[in-house]
Amino acid sequence: MTQETTCKIRQMTRSELDTAVSWAAAEGWNPGKFDADVFWQTDPNGFFALEHNNQMIGSGSAVSYDGQFGFMGFFIVKPEYRGKGFGGQLWLNMRDTLKSRLDQGTAIGIDGVFAMQQSYSKTGFAFSHRNLRMEGIAEGLTNNSSDKSENENDLVTIQPPRADDLEQLIAADARWFGCRRQRFLTAWLEMKDSHSLIYNMGSQILGYGTIRPCQQGFKIGPLFATSGEIAEQLYCALSAKVIGQVIFLDVPENNSAALSLAAKHKLRETFGCARMYLGAAPALDYSQTFGVTTFELG
Repeated sequence: MTQETTCKIRQMTRSELDTAVSWAAAEGWNPGKFDADVFWQTDPNGFFALEHNNQMIGSGSAVSYDGQFGFMGFFIVKPEYRGKGFGGQLWLNMRDTLKSRLDQGTAIGIDGVFAMQQSYSKTGFAFSHRNLRMEGIAEGLTNNSSDKSENENDLVTIQPPRADDLEQLIAADARWFGCRRQRFLTAWLEMKDSHSLIYNMGSQILGYGTIRPCQQGFKIGPLFATSGEIAEQLYCALSAKVIGQVIFLDVPENNSAALSLAAKHKLRETFGCARMYLGAAPALDYSQTFGVTTFELG
């Protein structure tokens, strides 16, 4: 019996997602230490295993945000099985399964490694922009700039989100991300050893961000803000949680203010992915995205 006839594609188990995370770490993608729990809670039907002789030899995610947006990631085939066509079968199966779970005309996004960009384009994905991983040391610097409101009674606060902030935060996040992701955010904000902060002016959320431990160092993401000044205040407040530690920020290259923020804080480019879309790309204002949430789920 040939290898081709003994390979099958099936849904992953929860423990196999931990295996996929370890493979991603081995590839140098540096996933968060506790990402898997959040990802699984977001869409437990969105993770796929490629199996050969009762062994998982490949992985992938094809997550639906309640039918409103799709995102694919964790696409890995064990090195000894590459170049045999197995990965292509897995990719197309995930793509088509995800399309069937989304509302008609809904886009699917990916953050694909640059070396695979041409292969992804052959399966219908179009390039949008590059997301660049910036690395440095958390210095705990303070930013003395301040935003002024036309109404001086509007109080500016940077603080952890409270339970009664959740609905407003989900709505604000939807403007920046492109769809509501209530299940994801509910789990994300409760992630072990992570810290999230929101920037409030009066009753408005004008920015928020999270810092979480990864296989190496800490990542800030997402980092959303309506201005560069707000983004920097959040960046400084979050990085102050881990002074002296290695820190990462995944920056959209099409946001010049985000690149300037990274340069100001002495972050250097160490990795990157091509953001691509199958279908019409969401109409996002990338000038307000200073840090991508994750390369795996968007």
